[in-house]
Amino acid sequence: MKLVACTATETPAMAVAHALAFEASWREDEFEDLLEGEGIYGFLAEDDEPLGVILCRVAIDEVEVLTLGVTPTARRNGVAQALMTAALAVARQRGAAQAFLEVAVDNEAAIALYERLGFHRAGKRLYYYDRGEAGRMDALVMRLDLTSKPA
Repeated sequence: MKLVACTATETPAMAVAHALAFEASWREDEFEDLLEGEGIYGFLAEDDEPLGVILCRVAIDEVEVLTLGVTPTARRNGVAQALMTAALAVARQRGAAQAFLEVAVDNEAAIALYERLGFHRAGKRLYYYDRGEAGRMDALVMRLDLTSKPA
């Protein structure tokens, strides 16, 4: 597996990885628009095919993980951890002191990963994720102090 810093060139593969990871996915043009934004960066994990994607935004001294998705066949192989570790390193380089993200309360694997990386539960957003006919799901807000030891 290799990690590639995301540019407009990677947006087709980013969209493929996201579509495989999420039912409600982002399109290629949405990734292109986001990458043009100030403070936006990300990584694509790939082998012979896209394995996962992360997109983040640094604003002042905070980084927000906008999305992190790993394709079903690549899950539980360290892809998400590699993406998060790379993204948090860039956030620190850009001066971020804190990281934030939202995760569905029923996504136990992701919550466990974030807690292993040092994130703490900071709150909850009620009815945050739209699951279509299944209804809405709450999100945990998680926070990481980036001034402590690197994850």
